[in-house]
Amino acid sequence: MNKTLISLALAGATTAPLLAHAQPQPLTLDVTLKEYRGKGAYLAIYLTDADGQYQKTLWVAGKKAKYYRHLRDWTGGGGAQRAEFDGLTGASVGSGDDLTVEVELEPALLDAGYQIRIDSAVEDKRDNRAEVRLPLTREPGEATGSGYVDRVSYSF
Repeated sequence: MNKTLISLALAGATTAPLLAHAQPQPLTLDVTLKEYRGKGAYLAIYLTDADGQYQKTLWVAGKKAKYYRHLRDWTGGGGAQRAEFDGLTGASVGSGDDLTVEVELEPALLDAGYQIRIDSAVEDKRDNRAEVRLPLTREPGEATGSGYVDRVSYSF
């Protein structure tokens, strides 16, 4: 009887960590915009796979869908389907402002070639396709943008 209980306890102890890794992992994404003149920026924050193909929308900053066409890599990849991002939207982000987004990601995406990408656009100004490309790894990451995004980082 004791051998059976010990065997069950050992089996449970070895499978529990595997089950924990299979559950979605919370990730906090912090985005800071540069100072610029103009209205609030629209941002599409999304995931691409190892081949650079769109996979999932994480967040859209800016609620007027008529402006989403300016977020070209995101819309071109299929991210502009309302069912895909419904509930993942907030206000546009102003000059010099910060945006913090919390999402849940599957642990299998980490260190598998996936990237967090950000497209940005400001009314009457330049659009920036995939201005941030940040590899998704188990270690916290950080990158700078080439347009309106000053820096972006994530942590678990």
